[in-house]
Parts: sequence; C-alpha cells; structure tokens
Amino acid sequence: MELIEPEIAQEMHRLVEAARAQNIHLRAIGGLAVHHHSPLRRQTFQRTYADIDFVAHKTERRKLEAFFNSMGYAGDRNFNLLNGEKRQIFIHKTCGRRIDIFVGDFEMCHRLPLKDRLQVHPVTIPLAELLLSKTQIIELNQKDALDLVALLLDNELSRDDEKINIDRICRLCARDWGLFKTTSINLSRLEDLLTSGGLELTEAERNTVLRRIEEIRKALAAMKKNLFWMARDRVGTRLRWYTEVEEVER
Repeated sequence: MELIEPEIAQEMHRLVEAARAQNIHLRAIGGLAVHHHSPLRRQTFQRTYADIDFVAHKTERRKLEAFFNSMGYAGDRNFNLLNGEKRQIFIHKTCGRRIDIFVGDFEMCHRLPLKDRLQVHPVTIPLAELLLSKTQIIELNQKDALDLVALLLDNELSRDDEKINIDRICRLCARDWGLFKTTSINLSRLEDLLTSGGLELTEAERNTVLRRIEEIRKALAAMKKNLFWMARDRVGTRLRWYTEVEEVER
C-alpha cells in the first residue's frame, strides 16, 4: 500500500497559512482535504498524492500569480491565460509539484457554489461540499470511492458546519436535480463497495458508513422539491444531467 508523503501535506498547510497572511482565501479540496479530516489515518485509505487542489475566492484571483511565484511556483501560462477566471495551474519550480486551483465555484461534472463558504473552515472547503465534490463525479474511481468512505467513517452528520452539514447537502441537491441524481448513484455505488467485503474495515466501521449513507438518502428523499425539480425528475436520465469533463493534462 502506498503511503502519503508527509511533505505534500505539510506543503498544503504552508500554502494555506501563507495565503491567510496575505488575506487570500485558499482552501484545500480533493484527496488531501479528505486526508486532513480523517485523523485516524487508516492504512486502507492511505495513498500518494501527485497534486494539491485548492479553491480560491473569485475576487482574489488576480493575487494568485504573485502569491504562488513568491512561494516557489510558476504559472502554466497558456492554461491560465485561457482558463484563469475559473481555474489556474501552478508548477513548483524545483520539484515539479502541481497546484490546481478552482477559482470561485467548484465546477466539474456539477457546479458547487462556494461564495461565502471559504470562511467556514480554516484549511479546507466545508465538509458538506467536500463530500459533494466526490459524489458529483460521474465516473467514480476507486480512489474517490475510498475518499468518500473515509470521510463518512471519520465525520458525523449534523445540521451545522462543524460536521458534515446534511442540511447544506439537501439545499444544494434541491437546487440541482443533476447533482442529486449523481450523488444518489454514487451513494449506491458506495453501498455496493461496502457490502462486497473488499475493504479492510471492521463490521462496526462498515455499519457506521452504511448508516450515514442511509441518513443522507433519507434526508434527500424528505427534502422539499420545487416544481422545476420535479419536472426534471420526470424526464430523468433520458436527458444528460451532468457536464462532460475534459481531463487536464498532468
């Protein structure tokens, strides 16, 4: 089993702290953010990370180039010129480590609005959005599935942002039927993974995750749906409900 390199986690924290000192709201997203919220560091979920992914506030995007240059990174000039309003890439000048930054909202298969949400946690995006950033993936791979299991195992559901805010999950899924649909599909995929016996978890750990999945599923079923949402639900998967994402070259 490959283990996380301690240096990359330390680098994530170094960048977040340095950005804070310059009044830049830089918050981790992706596997390293999940790692931050999984304090037990179980062997089952440990792996290497090639990149560090962040979200930055849209109003601060013009500060990013100077900031990362000062931290030892150079911008991907062509990519940033074409995509800089929504996404930017920086490469470490010595080791080649890549920083991938979503500017403003997180947009991949589905859009997660993050305005006024980058102040919730000092290091990462809020736990509810972190969970949805994984459940919004149409082609969920093993690493992303394991990240979801780790997140649900180590973090309780609640009605506030101190834990995984189930109200926030429902609010975003009520606004976007497509996000609801993909999230529902991936919750079922997680259940299949957990019940297959392929993960090195105790029975108690497996039941904890399954119980939290069921709590989310019940909350989504009970959430208030507007007429537009219900009309889209009747159309269902006959119409594509997600954005096809082009892979950015690594």
